[in-house]
Amino acid sequence: MSAKPHTVTRFAPSPSGRLHLGHAYSALVAWQAARDSGGRFLLRIEDIDPGRCRPEFDAGILEDLTWLGLTWEEPVMRQSARMDAYAAALSGLQQRDLLYPCFCTRKDIQREIDDAGHAPHPAGPEGPVYPGTCQRLGEDERANRIVAGEPHATRLKMDDAVASAGPLTFHDKAAGTVPVDAAVFGDVVLARKDIPTSYHLAVVVDDAAQDVTLVTRGVDLLPATHVHRVLQSLLGLPEPAYAHHALLMDNEGRRFAKRDRSLTLQAMREAGQTAANVRAEAGFPDDPPALG
Repeated sequence: MSAKPHTVTRFAPSPSGRLHLGHAYSALVAWQAARDSGGRFLLRIEDIDPGRCRPEFDAGILEDLTWLGLTWEEPVMRQSARMDAYAAALSGLQQRDLLYPCFCTRKDIQREIDDAGHAPHPAGPEGPVYPGTCQRLGEDERANRIVAGEPHATRLKMDDAVASAGPLTFHDKAAGTVPVDAAVFGDVVLARKDIPTSYHLAVVVDDAAQDVTLVTRGVDLLPATHVHRVLQSLLGLPEPAYAHHALLMDNEGRRFAKRDRSLTLQAMREAGQTAANVRAEAGFPDDPPALG
């Protein structure tokens, strides 16, 4: 009988604030999934946004996770050091004519939606679907605006991407086999005006680079998996399994957020709570033994 394959999971926080109890729960879910198979738990710092990310929060992530009793493999991957990998992925998609520059501001997009009057405008899982304004621009106009230095994002031609990828599914531990329907997202941004990548692109490139076999994350990100499966197919990347877990809520039924500083692990620690207390509150009462 062949041995059960080891699971590789990751916890991928953004250093834009201190970790809270919801983060602790998510990290522990990933850590336990790796432990249960004798697998590997990885840490990735998603610091692609220099306007929001801070070195002190990066250090705080390591401090909080260590305090919780978690261990991970070194070195820690940081997205800010991987822009070349994202550029290579974008180049491959561009060569297949699956991308186009978008010069629209948020106000431009909202104005076009409003100008549609009473005509129904589609809404996707992330809100109003981009109306495709810049995909209708001519090549000369696009080139001239780029040469003039006009800021632009890069969008995926979703209809063409879906057609090229063909029928897809993904497996979620709770939902089972889910047919992919990424078209409802419209032409998602793969590189922002101010950052040469986006969450959607970076996460699939990095999961493949780290050999992640099980993506654990909050159920709020389950819809994004439809987009990620299309990108994995287009880029020839392996397909991981998924486990989208429930979100921890406060006593008023609101999800934990970084803006509520009283709920951070740092604040809990300074208030005298122990790591064991916090693990128990997150639903993990046992001390985490070392991996490997």
